[in-house]
Amino acid sequence: MARRSGVAEALLDEVRLAVGEACSRAVEAHRRRCPDEPVRLELSGTGRRFEVIVSDAVPADDETGGLPQVEKPDEAMEQVWSDETAELGLAVIAGLADDVDISSTPKGVQIRMSWPAEVEIPQ
Repeated sequence: MARRSGVAEALLDEVRLAVGEACSRAVEAHRRRCPDEPVRLELSGTGRRFEVIVSDAVPADDETGGLPQVEKPDEAMEQVWSDETAELGLAVIAGLADDVDISSTPKGVQIRMSWPAEVEIPQ
């Protein structure tokens, strides 16, 4: 889709990696908090931009940040590892996408990423 939207060949790997990272973060959050809810992926091309939005349904007001309360040391280490991995993933996304906006709402987290298109995309 990115290629057809006019994204330069040199950027396609960055698009793949950033979108994969955003999807992995959302899937992990859902696995822990709301496994029956879908992760939403939107792709669009308008003007000279290709945009991808990955949305999860883990509420921002969840006191555990979408992670379960832990009682066992092994579970605590898993939560710390997951938190650090999620933060690293967001840093990776920010480094790969040309423009990134991360919004946390009561309905979930939305990661909006975009890249320049070489040609104007018809609307």
